[in-house]
Amino acid sequence: MRHLFWGRRRLVHRAVVATAAAGLVTGLLTGSGQAADAAAVTTSTTSYVASNGVTYTATNHLTPAASGPGREWLLAWSGPDDPAAPDFMAVIDATRGSAHYGEIVNTVTMGPGTGNEPHHMQYVWHKGDQIYASGIKSDTTFVFDSHALPALKLIGVNDPQDTACGTMPDAYTVLKDGTAYGTFVGGPNVTGPCTYTNGQVRDGNGAAGSPGEVVHFDKTGKTLAEIPVALAQGEDPNQCANIPAIPKATCANPHGVAVREDLGIMVASDFTETRSIPKPGTPLPDGVEKLARQTVRVFDIKDENNPKLRSISKVSDGPRVSQEWNKAFGESRVVMETALPNKRNHRGAFVSTMAGGAIFYTPDIMAEHPKWREIFDDTTAYRTFHPDGSVTGGGDNGSWLMMSPDDRYLFHTVMGSSTTYGKPLDVTTGMVYVLDVHKLLADGDKAACSIDRLDEAYRGGDEPDCPALTGVMPINDPTDGGPHWGTMDTFRQNAMGQYRDTDTVSRIATSNYFIAGSFGGGGDHRICMFNLDRRGRLSLDTTFRDENTGQACVNMNRQNWPHGSYGNGRAHGLLFVVSDKALR
Repeated sequence: MRHLFWGRRRLVHRAVVATAAAGLVTGLLTGSGQAADAAAVTTSTTSYVASNGVTYTATNHLTPAASGPGREWLLAWSGPDDPAAPDFMAVIDATRGSAHYGEIVNTVTMGPGTGNEPHHMQYVWHKGDQIYASGIKSDTTFVFDSHALPALKLIGVNDPQDTACGTMPDAYTVLKDGTAYGTFVGGPNVTGPCTYTNGQVRDGNGAAGSPGEVVHFDKTGKTLAEIPVALAQGEDPNQCANIPAIPKATCANPHGVAVREDLGIMVASDFTETRSIPKPGTPLPDGVEKLARQTVRVFDIKDENNPKLRSISKVSDGPRVSQEWNKAFGESRVVMETALPNKRNHRGAFVSTMAGGAIFYTPDIMAEHPKWREIFDDTTAYRTFHPDGSVTGGGDNGSWLMMSPDDRYLFHTVMGSSTTYGKPLDVTTGMVYVLDVHKLLADGDKAACSIDRLDEAYRGGDEPDCPALTGVMPINDPTDGGPHWGTMDTFRQNAMGQYRDTDTVSRIATSNYFIAGSFGGGGDHRICMFNLDRRGRLSLDTTFRDENTGQACVNMNRQNWPHGSYGNGRAHGLLFVVSDKALR
C-alpha cells in the first residue's frame, strides 16, 4: 500500500498482510496495559477482502459505557503519533445529559497496516448512510456500516488499484441513493496518460501531483466511475503550475465537494498540488502562488457515473493582497472548501480559501460563468479578539466550511497562521466563527455584498446584505496548529429519548489536527464542543469533558485507549451519528 507524503516527491511502499474475508469474531479483552482500565472491554472484528487481495479488518473495543439505550455519538477518525500503532475510529458519547458524555466508549482499530493518515469522512450523516472514511496517505477509502452503533462494521475498502487516475482521497458527499462522490486531490498512480471510466484520457505527473479526479463509489466503496476533472485542452500554464510540468497544464486538484441533487450539480474546489508544497520552515520560492489554486469546478450529474464539467470559474484577490508579503497569501489562494445552500430557491454557492483567509460567494452557481465576490475576510473575525488588526486572514489556514440545513448560518474553522508570520502561538490562535447569511441568499441574483476596500476586510462589508458575524470562539492551541475540521449536530432528542433530523443546528464540534509535518498541521489534538443559540452565538460546552483530565474538550493525547496502551492519538474527521434504534 503506497504512502503519499505531504510535501515529498516520492512514494514509500509498505507491505500488508492478507487474511480471510467478512467474518465476525468476538472476545474479551481485559487487564492493565491492554485496555483503558481494568474493566472488561468487549471486542468484535469484521473483515473485508479488497480487490488487491488484502484482507482488511476493523476491530471494535467496546467499554461498559457503550451499553444501554441507543443514543447520539461523535465519530472521530483518528491516527496515532506512534507510526507502529493502529489507526482507529473513536466513538465518543455525545448524548447531552449522559453520565458518560465526552467519554470514548469504543475504538475501532484498523488492520493489517498502519499509517493510513485518517482524514475526512462525509460532511453530514443521515439514517441508513454508510460512513466513508479517507486514508489520505495510503490512498484508501474505508466504508463502515453504522446500524449497530456504537459498534461499526467494515463493509468495504477501496484500495489504490481501484482508482488508478487519482491519489489522496479527501472528502465525500453521500447521495440520496446511498452512493457517494469522493474527491482525490492528487494525480494518477503513475506518470503519463490515464484512461477514465468514460474513455477519456488525461496526462498526469503522478501520485500526489496533478490532475486529481472525482470518484463515484457504490455503497460498499467499489468504484462505479473514475471521473476526469481536468479540461482535455488544458488550462493556463501561467496560472496553473505543475511540478514536473505536464503537456497540458491544469489546476485540477479537487478538495471540497458538495452536491445539489435537486439542481443536478456537483461543485468541487481546487486545493493545491500537495507534493510540491514547500515544507514548513523552508523559504517560499518565487511563483509558489501558481501552485495555490483559485478555481472552482461545477459538474452536471444527471448521469451520476459520467458527470459533465459545465464550468470552471476563478476567485480573485481582494483589497488585502496589497498588504501581504507573498502573493500566495492573497485572498483567492488555495480554495479548500465549498458549501451549498439547501433550499430550492437558493442557487448561490460559497467557497473558502486556506491560504487566502477569505470567503467568496456567487449568487448563481448554475450560471455558464459563475461570478465570485469576496463577502467576508477572516481578518474581521480576528479583530473581535485582536482589535488592533495585527492578525489578518493572510495564510491563516482557513478550513472547514458548512451551511446549516435551514440556510441561515455558515460555519468556518481557522487553524491560525503562526507558521506564516512567526508570531507567538497564542497570538495567531485558531478560531471557529459563524456568519448569518440569510439576507445574502434572500437577495438572489441581486446580491450586492462585496469586500472591495481594505477597511471592509477589517470590519465587514458595507452593503446591507453582507454576512453578519454572530459568533466567534478563539481556540487557543499552543502548538503550531489549530482547529481544522468540524461537524454540525442536526439531531434533536424528544422527551422519550428518540431522535429526529432537524434543519437547525444546536451545536458543532471541532478537531485540532490537520496533517503532521504540514503548515499548521500538528495541533494539540483536542476535540471541542460548542453550543449554538438561536441568534448564532457560540459558547464552549464545558460539560463535554475529557474523561481523564476533567477539562473541557476531549484530549486525544493520552496513553491508554480501549484498544490498549498506544500513546497519543490525533483526530481529523468528525461526524455526528445516532443509534439506529433511537433515530426515527
